[in-house]
Amino acid sequence: MDVTFFLQLFINGLVVGSIYALVATGFVIIYKATSALNLAQGEFLMVGAYICLNLLSKHQIPFWQAILITFAFSALLGAIIERLILRPLIGSHLISVIMVTLGLSSILKALIQLAYGTDTIPFPEVFPSAPVQIGPIPVSQGYLYAIGCVTILVAILTSFFKYSKTGMAMRATASSQQVALSMGISVKKMFAISWAIAAIVSSMGGILLGTIRGGIDMSLSFMGLKVLPVVILGGLDSILGAIVGGLIIGILENFSGGYIDPMVGGGAKEVAPYIALILILMFKPYGLFGKKKIERV
Repeated sequence: MDVTFFLQLFINGLVVGSIYALVATGFVIIYKATSALNLAQGEFLMVGAYICLNLLSKHQIPFWQAILITFAFSALLGAIIERLILRPLIGSHLISVIMVTLGLSSILKALIQLAYGTDTIPFPEVFPSAPVQIGPIPVSQGYLYAIGCVTILVAILTSFFKYSKTGMAMRATASSQQVALSMGISVKKMFAISWAIAAIVSSMGGILLGTIRGGIDMSLSFMGLKVLPVVILGGLDSILGAIVGGLIIGILENFSGGYIDPMVGGGAKEVAPYIALILILMFKPYGLFGKKKIERV
């Protein structure tokens, strides 16, 4: 076995998997708070990437400031969407909510296409291009920065949910909305915050993908669908599951593309995550970290 090739695939998978984990976390946050599956998560990612690109290229704003402005815009977008579109659907059937998020994804894609077109737009180089030698392989500094950014953001989110008053209120709402209401917690406010946070983490995923790929286009929106196996694999209501599932799927994709694709002529990289998902769900129907739901009748 070529150890260098193996390690290169592993590191690439780790980087992609960490971004998958970040976007999957947005899915989980919304699902835990509202029991809704947001199929527009990929569009949040795409919008964040285009907003950051516009700030960097057109307005010449420094990268880290552009990220903060993008976060603020994404949070506002998520909160507005929740207030105007999703809140009137409280109490509606789950399928109705899912269909609305599907329609929302089409609207966001149409708006981005109208504003920026469909061509790939180069993303400004924000990280040093010189690779760093780690053992026998050179690793792009962009990859290292991406993993670092994801790690920091996940650590901030974990601390927020564990120690902050708002984070504990969101956890209480996710556990039981009736209990949260009895404790004086505004469930509607928690819904808005969950959508805002989900939009922020997705926008960060889009920005990191733009820096790694060197450009962005409409295909970024499909990341939401690619992340669905990650969310289901980890368990729909588990942030830890989203992180672990993202890393597993990212590494599995790259190994399949590196070792199996040359033997079968391609396609294994796209199919492998779904095969792994089916096999794991056969033994753990609620995902790796999902909670079993028992209904008493």
